[in-house]
Amino acid sequence: MRKVFWIFLLVPLLIRADDPLAGEEALGSQPYDRYERPEVCQSCHTSIYQQWRQAMMSQAFTHHWDEIEYFELAVPHGEIDPFFKPVADGCNGCHAPLAFLAGDVPPPRPAEGSRANESVSCDLCHSIVAVKGDKAVNFNWVSQPGRVKYGAKPGLESPHHITRYNEIYTKTEYCGSCHNEMNPYGIWVKSTQLEWQEGPYGEQGVPCFVCHMPKARGRSATMAEEDMVAQHVFLGAHSEAKVKSAIEISMHPLEREIPYDGVAIFQVELFNAKAGHKIPTGSVEDRILWLHVEARDADGHVYHLEVDPKGFEGEEYTIASDELAYTDMAIPLQLDDFAGVGRDGVPVGDRIFRMPYFDENGIMTIQQWNTRRLGVDYRIGPRETRLETFTWEMPEDIALGKVSVSATLNYQKLVKPVADFLEVPAEESEIVVMNTTDTWIEVYE
Repeated sequence: MRKVFWIFLLVPLLIRADDPLAGEEALGSQPYDRYERPEVCQSCHTSIYQQWRQAMMSQAFTHHWDEIEYFELAVPHGEIDPFFKPVADGCNGCHAPLAFLAGDVPPPRPAEGSRANESVSCDLCHSIVAVKGDKAVNFNWVSQPGRVKYGAKPGLESPHHITRYNEIYTKTEYCGSCHNEMNPYGIWVKSTQLEWQEGPYGEQGVPCFVCHMPKARGRSATMAEEDMVAQHVFLGAHSEAKVKSAIEISMHPLEREIPYDGVAIFQVELFNAKAGHKIPTGSVEDRILWLHVEARDADGHVYHLEVDPKGFEGEEYTIASDELAYTDMAIPLQLDDFAGVGRDGVPVGDRIFRMPYFDENGIMTIQQWNTRRLGVDYRIGPRETRLETFTWEMPEDIALGKVSVSATLNYQKLVKPVADFLEVPAEESEIVVMNTTDTWIEVYE
């Protein structure tokens, strides 16, 4: 009887695997009711469910900035220009995959409480059987919902469903199917898994989930035996603990004693000690990471030190200025004579570690779907050390004695002028201090 059951189970899987639907072609291919609600999973997987509820996976559709970006920018842009309609629909392939599969695009807003609010749900993730194509990109995962739930461990049993090992759960392509994105102009606007693949962690076979789903001894379900269990915490850009541990920083002067009319030179070293991808990564058009250096003399006067230019092409976008940008927001917002908002929103002269995205007019954009080209990539790669120098001519009013110099590496998930303009809740643009260091010089007469 058992053999007959397994043959019956495998036949439809084999038939469907001949022509699996993935990416845009999967739109409308699976009704909502083929997927169990996360609360069903909670009854047995209590700890994992609570981890998921706290992680961004459960908020990929309901998160405030994602809602604003989608409903205020992406959806109206697709309505104005049909070229972008598939892109707007496709946002849901990663942010509200059940809605995408059900053809419910655009989904109701989060306040309406539809099943789109489940975001990246348990059953969706554990129904994936393959990633289709040569590269993991643009939600090209293949979902086969049903009684079989797939995972990375063989030999597990459940009283509620059939559990089956699938090799895809041990591959970074599984992650890359949503964490790599190519826009309609052929631009890689997200490339986290590709960055990993090209870096030292990829070469050494240390996959994404080693850091983002660390294992600990415990039980994956209430009735399970104790084992090493992958924690479904998915810590990343929205976790201060993860962000603050990523880059080490140090600083020293080239000369310790400086005459009152002399010049001091400081070198700052920044080392990406932990991340297996570049920093920042993911939604690089939104993120801003910058180095701020200031000095305080013996009388308490504070001086801001600007970074020394290096002279490489595109460097002007890596040194903070008061220029305006993001003018293409005028299209979906239907604004006339829109001059844009502040490009950076950080102290002028600070060093920014970023890769700018440009629209067709060569102006920086945060609308990744409207990106026509990428600028210089001045992010910090995995295990890369970046050196920055600051040359400081002693001010006329400098006090003699010890001068303390501090360097602060700051991070914002969203450029503040954009956040303020679109009325995004303040937490999305709050400054996270990633790391600090300090040194000193002695000023003599």
